[in-house]
Amino acid sequence: MIGDDLTTSTYRRQDQILHLIKQRERVSVELICEAFAISSATARRDLDALVERGVAQRIRGGAMVVRLPPPDHPAVQRESEQGEAKRRIGQAAARLVNPGETVFISSGTTAHEVARNLRDTPGITVITNSLLVLNTLADAERITLVGLGGVLRRTEMSFIGHVTEQTLSEVRADKIFLGVRAVDAEFGLTNDFLLETMTDRAIIKIGRELIVIADHTKCGRVGPAFVAPITMIHTLITDTETPKQFTDELNQRGVRVLAV
Repeated sequence: MIGDDLTTSTYRRQDQILHLIKQRERVSVELICEAFAISSATARRDLDALVERGVAQRIRGGAMVVRLPPPDHPAVQRESEQGEAKRRIGQAAARLVNPGETVFISSGTTAHEVARNLRDTPGITVITNSLLVLNTLADAERITLVGLGGVLRRTEMSFIGHVTEQTLSEVRADKIFLGVRAVDAEFGLTNDFLLETMTDRAIIKIGRELIVIADHTKCGRVGPAFVAPITMIHTLITDTETPKQFTDELNQRGVRVLAV
C-alpha cells in the first residue's frame, strides 16, 4: 500500500533525524531541511512527532536531546549548590523591596536567600508557602509574616495543592519573588514537578510585579510542565555566568535582566 510505504518512510526519516540530534545534541530546522531534502514545514512536523514520542525537546529554531530533570534532592541539601551565586541573587532581590510593601517569597533555596536578606527590612509583609522562609523570618518582629497552608512537599519544604491555591486567591502582593527550575526565552517558565504547576500559576496571579530569581543553571532549561509565558516576567535576577545571548533574548522580549 502506498500509504503504508509513506508512513514507513516518515518513521524512518524521523529516526534518522533523532540519530542526528543525538550526535550533535541540538540541531536547527535549516540543518534538517538540508540533510534530508525536506521542507521546513515537514521538518517541524517531524520534530513535533519526536517530541510527542518523548525522545526530543523543542528549542527555538530546532530541537535538542531530551535532558533528564535534575534529581529532586531535598532543599536543605541544595543550599550549597551555586551557593555564592544564590547569595548575590538574594541580596539583589532584597534591595528591590521597599518599606511598607507586601511581597510573596516562593519555595526554593534561592528564594530562601531573599528571605535571609529581608530580616532587617522594617514594615513589610511577607507571604510565603515555604517552610524554610517561615522559619527564617519567624523571629523578625518588624515583619508581618503570612504562611500558607496546604500539602507539605517535604523535599522542597513547601506547601502546595488546593488548600494553598485557595488561600492564594485571598491575598495580594506588590512583588513576587519566584524561584524556578527552568526558564527559557521561547518556552517561558516550566517546572519539573507536575503537581506544583498549578500552585505556581496561582502564585503568579496575586502580584503586580513578577521577579524571577534563577542562577545560570536554570536559564535555557525547559521542564515538562508549562507554568507561564516569558512575557509574564517583569525582572529576572540571575548571576553573571548566564550566557549573554540568553539575557539579550529576554531583553528583546521586554524582560529586565539583572545579572549579579
